[in-house]
Order: sequence, then C-alpha cells, then structure tokens
Amino acid sequence: MEIILFEPEIPQNTGNVVRTCAVTGTRLTLVRPLGFSLSDRWLKRAGLDYWKEVEMAVIDDLEAHLAEKGSRFFFFSSHAKAHYTSISFTPSDLCIFGSETKGLPQPFFEKWNSLFFTIPMKAGARCLNLSNSVAIVLYEALRQQNFILQKG
Repeated sequence: MEIILFEPEIPQNTGNVVRTCAVTGTRLTLVRPLGFSLSDRWLKRAGLDYWKEVEMAVIDDLEAHLAEKGSRFFFFSSHAKAHYTSISFTPSDLCIFGSETKGLPQPFFEKWNSLFFTIPMKAGARCLNLSNSVAIVLYEALRQQNFILQKG
C-alpha cells in the first residue's frame, strides 16, 4: 500500500501520517508544494522517532507518479459520493488524500470522478482531520487483506 498526501499543509497532520505509515509498514509519498519544511520541528515532533521506519518519497508531479507506478489508485474527498468501504483493496493500491484546506484539485475530479470515495459523516459536517482519514482508510484496506500486526 502507498499513502499519497497531495500538497499537505499542516506539519502535525503529516507527522501523524508518518507514524501511522511506520507502524503499518506503508509507503508514504508527499506531493509538492508542501506547506512546511521537512525539517520543521512540529513535523518531526508529531512523527517522533518514526521517520527512519517509513519508506518516503517527495515528488513534484502526481500524474507522472501514478503513470510510473501503474497501480490502481483511489482519491478520498468529503465531496465524493461513493463510500470508501465499497473498494476491494489490494496490497499495491495507492490512496490519495488532498490538502487540509484545498482538498484535491477540480481537474482530478473531472478526469477520475469514478475513483473518488468518501468517509461517511453526518449531514452538514465539513470534513475529518487528514491524519484520521488516512488511518480510517488504511486500516480498512489492511483489514480486507487480513493484515495482522504482530507485536514485536
């Protein structure tokens, strides 16, 4: 599995995603521009000592990355209609999440509308926290794959 954060803005959220990816053995890709420096003390503080345990890349072009990977990919947005639980995840899937304030660009919706999914929320709710959304989707994907975490 690979988690992709498109133009993340809040270092604490990215740090929390780093931690989630570290404890599940999931790759993480960040798409520039980032709203923070990778040396930001809040980012490092939120990710604690998990940084060294994560296979991470920083890229400039999401579409080129998707073409290069050749794997299935899914976008997650509070504006989508289909539920994330309707996906049958595989180990090579890429899960893409937008920035905290801008979400994902409209051209992505237009090009890949059928690949957009949401986490259900009560009517009128704005959206879930980015790191919580990543955790919800990732653990569902791992559950479907019978991924069992072993205490070391």
